Amino acid sequence: MSSALELARRHYRDRRSLADATVDAGLGMWRSVDPGDLSRSWGRYLARMLLVVRGAQTAAASTADRFADAVLDAQGSAPAAAGRVSATALAGIASDGRDLLGLLLNPVIAAKVAIRDGATIDRALATGQASLEMVLRTQVADAGRVADGVAVAARPRTSWTRMVVGDSCPRCILLAGRVYRFSAGFLRHPNCDCVHIPTADATGDDFTTDPRRAFEEGRVRGLSKADEQAVRDGADLAQVVNAHRGMYTAAGQKLTREGTTRSGFAGRRLGGQRRLMPEQIYRDATSRDEAVRMLRLHGYLI
Repeated sequence: MSSALELARRHYRDRRSLADATVDAGLGMWRSVDPGDLSRSWGRYLARMLLVVRGAQTAAASTADRFADAVLDAQGSAPAAAGRVSATALAGIASDGRDLLGLLLNPVIAAKVAIRDGATIDRALATGQASLEMVLRTQVADAGRVADGVAVAARPRTSWTRMVVGDSCPRCILLAGRVYRFSAGFLRHPNCDCVHIPTADATGDDFTTDPRRAFEEGRVRGLSKADEQAVRDGADLAQVVNAHRGMYTAAGQKLTREGTTRSGFAGRRLGGQRRLMPEQIYRDATSRDEAVRMLRLHGYLI
């Protein structure tokens, strides 16, 4: 039987492959745009791009329940879920609650700003490409990550542990291995690939990550040469990293208009109320039972 950590690594390896395939599809479309008419030519691909991203988000979110059950079973815990994650409720929405279609215009905006600032056409297109890749990776990862968080909230006596995937920035390395309450927010930055591991409350040391070891293995990105030398000279990695500020949440606004029409699943339940993002629900709920009730009301649990 696979360990919880092995299951988690396999799960997120599959998720990353899904993000890679989404990026490949998106960049294939971007390479076909007309540099002389970026808005119009990219506009011809937007409907197809939206379908690709929505499908990838749905696929990323659809495995959350199965993953949570398997990981908790490997830890000797099998709590009954209060509901199942609605994968479609997490698709078509950007991390900050905006309409996803608007976010997919960012590559054109980035390219035009680069041109305005004097970049060559090739350089401007490369800037737009980088923007598109960041959008696609972040939105697919966030849909899966939020789904995993909803699955954790739906299972009593379950917390989550933060796991880094591959090389990571210094702030993420310091957070790796920490166990959080089901309702704790997940700090991330664009392109962050850190993930949840559903964790039985009576957890052991299986998920502990040693930041110093990560540094010694060369897995920490973003430190200056002076920072690296300070750590090699014995400075505490946490103190070096915390001297810099920059970790932030990608979702500043925790509301969304998606799915709130009268015909929408959440809209029918909310009856005209504003629809909260899952992160806002965790922030507002005073107990797990209340969080589950609100997740169901806002269409994230079925």
